[in-house]
Amino acid sequence: MKLQKLIATAALAALIAPAQAAIEYFPQSSLTPTTQLYTDTIGGGIGNVVVMTGGGNANGAGQASGRNDDGFSGPINFGYTFSFFGTNYTSFYANNNGNISFTGGNSAYVPNGPIGASFPTISIWFGDVDTRNLLSGVLHIRQDIPNQTILTWDHVGYYNSQGNLLNTFQMVIRGSDYDIPSGEGAIGFFWLDMPWEATGTSQTAAVGFGDGGGNAVVLQGSNTAGLNTAVAFHQTWFTENLTPVCGVPGTPACTNDVPEPATLALMALGLLGLGVLRRRSA
Repeated sequence: MKLQKLIATAALAALIAPAQAAIEYFPQSSLTPTTQLYTDTIGGGIGNVVVMTGGGNANGAGQASGRNDDGFSGPINFGYTFSFFGTNYTSFYANNNGNISFTGGNSAYVPNGPIGASFPTISIWFGDVDTRNLLSGVLHIRQDIPNQTILTWDHVGYYNSQGNLLNTFQMVIRGSDYDIPSGEGAIGFFWLDMPWEATGTSQTAAVGFGDGGGNAVVLQGSNTAGLNTAVAFHQTWFTENLTPVCGVPGTPACTNDVPEPATLALMALGLLGLGVLRRRSA
């Protein structure tokens, strides 16, 4: 039944997808190997636990431990202005399932994007994160550095309350007044060990950016098997225009090894069709 629902959802999405949506892909070659998070290089730790909803769409305080499934927290003030797809934001929502969003929290657990997401979304690992298992870590936030927000999913498990495999990844968001060092950018993604990927029938993850209206910039290989091994122990920085920072000392050369147009169209259809699912009772 779940597979039939996915097929039906994909068919509907194909009919209603914006005809002029702009979909761009950035190559896996723009990722740089690393064995450290950004906070490992600057020191100071990963910050405070993010207290979220227990799951679903209703906002409100959840467990003080930060443990939840499909929860979110927000709006959280940046303390600065952040420009995303040409719109300025001063706050955001932190979502348990590996992303942040603007204008509303996102409890979806199968990536409907970043393409087709109903909110503007930045996804470092849009997957089915579940931190209820006591072996799992939770999401942390650090905002002690002016014009910078750091979000860390620290050794997090997956649905349904699984703690045998744990992913670690970190997102850095900077305001326009941040003095960006050479080789870095306005947005940073860092991944360490990433042993889990599929957490359900034909379910994978996505990495990238969506404006909530079908326009997106997506990592090559999103929503296909093996993405977790591609990003594991890698990092990448992006400019304000969502272009990977490359071609400067210490960063990879800029290349354009993206799929052929026919392949892109199929990937776009798959991403558009995988969205709007909400948590089943657990």
